[in-house]
Amino acid sequence: MQPIYIIAEAGVNHNGDRDRAFALVDAAADAGADAVKFQTFDAAAMATAAAPKAAYQTRTTNAAESQLAMLRTLELPRDWHASLKAHATARGVDFISTPFDLGSLQFLTELGMPCLKVPSGELTNSPLLWRFARSRMPLILSTGMATLSEVEQALAVICHALQCSDEPSGLTEVWQAWGDPAARALLSGHVTLLHCTSQYPTPMHEVNLKAMDTLRVFGLPVGYSDHTQGLLATIAAVARGACVIEKHFTLDRNLPGPDHAASLEPRELIELVAHVRALEKAMGDGVKAPQPSEWSTRIAARQNVIAARPIADGEILERTALATARTGSGIPADRLWDLVGRTASRDYCRGDVIAE
Repeated sequence: MQPIYIIAEAGVNHNGDRDRAFALVDAAADAGADAVKFQTFDAAAMATAAAPKAAYQTRTTNAAESQLAMLRTLELPRDWHASLKAHATARGVDFISTPFDLGSLQFLTELGMPCLKVPSGELTNSPLLWRFARSRMPLILSTGMATLSEVEQALAVICHALQCSDEPSGLTEVWQAWGDPAARALLSGHVTLLHCTSQYPTPMHEVNLKAMDTLRVFGLPVGYSDHTQGLLATIAAVARGACVIEKHFTLDRNLPGPDHAASLEPRELIELVAHVRALEKAMGDGVKAPQPSEWSTRIAARQNVIAARPIADGEILERTALATARTGSGIPADRLWDLVGRTASRDYCRGDVIAE
């Protein structure tokens, strides 16, 4: 994941409008994102008529409308996918979509994408997660709403699926796979974890970026899926070592729908990508050494040993005879103590650079 993989999350912000979906692809490409991501689902397979809305969905959509009714208006029709993918490819960005049900997973697997994104809500849906893993495609696993033990169990399910062709008979088999070092090794290079807070928008006091450090206990790459308003949390996550960044965006934050309020508008997405790329350069390689541009400053700013008073040829150097100053050349100041007790090789005036 070098450079940082930036996913512009269009999600359901197309609002069922085909032209808007294509415009979202263009906005992601114009911003310089690596990928544009949508959501693919069959509303009837995803939720029952009795399923409630989340609190944020009730605030941002018709409160009297059921979750199922809302989802039906936000489906991304199957016959749009190939054209959207082709358009994204032509614009130089990866096309990704997140499936939320088995039929959508199978459809997207056949469509072909660089990876599959497992949504936070399906982290504990072990039967579906197992099918995700059986696709053998790289997985980006979002961990919103999850405890650390739930993340571990999800990884155990993936381990089992990567090793076994038949579904487990129960969690005992899943944990047996997790206990096998060879099975756990299969996760490396295959799974990336995303820290996430599943609230739209996420208040700053619930971002908890330090949880990224906790997720690194599994030895897998860690990124961040950001649902806050603004750019700060995303940029901070990059500074904390995120290798994948996902951020919702929209063409207009005032549009109706559950996710627009927590999304960036196109100009903000451009700004975010620019900041991430600049910060990526600023992160460097971690080696503490002078940078090329520092060498002239180092020579000009660092002090060397000089004579603090006149010194005669052959005189035994005393500490009081030596001082330091910026000279541009000579013996570095940190070697002053080594010169005490040596014999002067020539006469020095006060302020002269001491030679070896």
